[in-house]
Amino acid sequence: MDPQQELFTALRQILIDLHGENSVYDGALPPEGVKYPFDYISESLQIDKANKSAVFGKVTQTIHVWHSDTSKRGSLSKRLLKIKEKARKLSHTENFAWNLNEVNQHIMADKTTKTPLLHGVLELTYHFS
Repeated sequence: MDPQQELFTALRQILIDLHGENSVYDGALPPEGVKYPFDYISESLQIDKANKSAVFGKVTQTIHVWHSDTSKRGSLSKRLLKIKEKARKLSHTENFAWNLNEVNQHIMADKTTKTPLLHGVLELTYHFS
């Protein structure tokens, strides 16, 4: 399996284990009226190299989290923290070893809907071998 897809699958399972299958989306954003908060697994970037016997490199996976109560920034921060804690423990998938090398976290106001939202973004960069 492609390293990016293997990581995506493992992180999706982490989110399901943390928040339940009905709170995790990928491929397309959920329909209007979905219950908040929810997680959305979006962009992946893979940079890899190969030698005679192995593929190694890095994958950056982006995870978005939306919360509908702008007065609960602490709840959003806690949700992001739980994701990061579990993501840091991911060390192996079926075909690759993983090391979470860098995490970028953003929290911002989101006014793209009628209801103001809080929007958290995690960019998780893993090295794999």
